[in-house]
Parts: sequence; structure tokens; C-alpha cells
Amino acid sequence: MKPILEIRDLAKKYRIKHLSGGYLSFRERIRSAFTFGGSVVEDFWALNGVSFDVLPGESIGIIGRNGAGKSTLLKILSKITPPTKGRIIARGRIASLLEVGTGFHPELSGRENIYFNGSLLGMKRREIQDKFDEIVDFSGVEKFLDTPLKHYSSGMQLRLAFSVAAFLEPEILIIDEVLAVGDAEFQKKCLGKMEDVSKRGRTILFVSHNMAAVDKLCSKAILLKNGSMQAAGSKDSVIREYVEGYSESNKFLWVANSHDVINDDYMKFEEIEISQDGLVTSVIQNSKEVIISIKHKVKRQINALQLSIEFVDSFENTIFRTFHYEVDGANSPGMVYPGDYLSKVIIPKNTLVEGNYRFVIKASNMYERMIEPKDGIHFNVTVEEAGKYVRKIYKANRGMVTVDALWHTRKLV
Repeated sequence: MKPILEIRDLAKKYRIKHLSGGYLSFRERIRSAFTFGGSVVEDFWALNGVSFDVLPGESIGIIGRNGAGKSTLLKILSKITPPTKGRIIARGRIASLLEVGTGFHPELSGRENIYFNGSLLGMKRREIQDKFDEIVDFSGVEKFLDTPLKHYSSGMQLRLAFSVAAFLEPEILIIDEVLAVGDAEFQKKCLGKMEDVSKRGRTILFVSHNMAAVDKLCSKAILLKNGSMQAAGSKDSVIREYVEGYSESNKFLWVANSHDVINDDYMKFEEIEISQDGLVTSVIQNSKEVIISIKHKVKRQINALQLSIEFVDSFENTIFRTFHYEVDGANSPGMVYPGDYLSKVIIPKNTLVEGNYRFVIKASNMYERMIEPKDGIHFNVTVEEAGKYVRKIYKANRGMVTVDALWHTRKLV
């Protein structure tokens, strides 16, 4: 079987110009002293040497941190921007949903834009007519169908754009993180539709920071880092490598910065780590307890110092929170004096199901919140192999948490 997409040694270079004058760092001032024209031009490779094949019917998740080159790759595949070098062979029509309003005209009505965008995707008028009612019904903008697009909200534009791209059934559907614009209900509909499109043999390239969505929709994944491919293969192994890499970078928590700290006159977090079996790790097994260690420095006496941990999944759902009032020796609970402290939190085994998570630790006293980090520490939960059948049932029927409930059965007659 021939690949529906062949990408060979794809690269994209941009020329970045740094102007002298204004607010310059010391390094920039030295560099500008040895250049002419008062500016420095730098080559920046947004992509470099990316090669992979996509087979018909595959769903490929493209993941990586911001600036890794994901959107640049999709724009090249969508022919929005040309590559600096490399080649692409596409054996099918490509529909792209990269950002709200792409391929739409603001002065045209919603109805006119359906036909306009469909024609840009290479669809014949008859094809568009056959799918028109389904597009309108899914988008939910029927009431505003004859209103100019410029009067639509960004969410309404997204609904219409996704509906056109998905229901006109191109051979290759390319979707960037644009779904983040929609509300939770519409995101769920979109993911369901993409799953349906994939099952019908269409090819999907999906960029997302939502690992749960990638896990549900995609069969394979590609990890980009600094414009190059860091990993490619099964979604489980690539997602695990991405999460581990993310966790390694912040395993010893954020050194509190201005975005995290509300009031650091009283205390600060110094080091936070997650461990299992005595080893610091970002990949844990759900069958074993997990220990979170929190080193913090108290600068001034605090009355009613409370630490809290919030666990959040890839969909930004809060799984659970736990709270604790600090105690300083024989002092009354919550009265803490200056010094270095170590708090440990033990999370029981079989609490979290398989997936990607992060936890955020906050500090507050009875009057105000003192530290509120914006991100947190990322980690991955795995499940021990217990037979293929058991694992399949477990993954298919999992909830948000697991419960070691006590069951008892007895024969009545």
C-alpha cells in the first residue's frame, strides 16, 4: 500500500532581523558594535529534516511544546507556506482547519462561505449540496446562516469551519489546536466526529496539547522538538516520551517567579518531587502508592498555613484536591515559625487511572493565598500488564479514578 502522504527531509527557514537601538541587552550591544547597518540577521529553522510517511486511514497525532514546529509543519502540508527544502507527495485532497476563519470570507454569509470554502477544498458543487444540511445541523448556526461571517463570534466561525472540513470528507484532514476555541460540548462533538471520520478510512493529522484527545483519536504519534523529529511510532510510547521530557524539566518545581507568587514575604517553595519505590520519576504505576515531597522555606511567622494539592487530567478536569494545615512541633496546628520544612503527601495505590496528569501545589494562610503556580508538575500513570483481556476491559471502562471497593458474593439457595 502506497502512503497517502510522503514527507521527505522537510525544512523551513526564516530570516529574523534584530534591530539595534531602543532597549538592548548587553550582549546585543556588543554584537551590534561589530555589524553594519545597525541590525543583525539570524537564520531560524522552524523545521529541519522532518521525514515520515502516513498510510491511508491512519490518525497521526503531532505533539510537542510551543515553538516545536507543529503549526509550521501543518501550514506547509496545507500549502499555506512553501518549504525551504524537502518534498511532499500527497495522494488525495487535503482539508485544513488551522485557525478560525481560514479559507472563509468575512463579507460572505455563512451559507455562501460553505460553498466558497468547499470549492477551495476542491469539492464539486453537487458534493457540497449533498452534505449541506448535515454541515448546517452539526455547526448549529442555522439561525445565522444568511448573516455575514464578520458578525459571527470566533466560536461560531469555528463550528462552521470544522463542519465544512469534516463533512465534505477530504482524503486527508489536517487539524491544529484550533478546537481549543470551542466550548466543552462542541469539543466533544468534534472529537466524536473525527473518530467517526477516522473509522471510515479517512486520514487525520491532529495537533494538540491535549494528550487524552491524542490518545483517544490517534493510532500513532510524532513528537517534534526544536523543529526536528524526536520520536515517532505508537501513540503510547511517544506520549510517554513527551510527558517524561516535560516532567524532567520541572521535576524540581518551579523556583517561584513573579507569575506564581502573590505574596512571597512569608514563604517560598524550594523543591518538589514525585517519587515511587524511593525513586524520583514522572511515570508511575497505579498499583503502587506515590509520595510527593515538598521542601519549603518559611520566612516569617504564619498563622494557619495551609498547603493544598490539586490533581488535574489532560482535559483540565479536577480529579481531586487534598488540604493540609502545617504544624510546627508542639505549636498549635497551623502556627508555623521561620525555618526549613519538608512535607510529604502519600497518594494511595489504585487511585488514578491510566493517563496524563499534572498537580499544582498552593500555599495560603487564613487571610490570603500566597503562592499559586500557573502550571505545575506533569506526570504519567501506567497500568501493569495483567493479561491482554483484563487490560482491554480496564482501559475501555475506566472512569476518572479507581476505587478499591469491597465486594462479597454468597449463594442464596
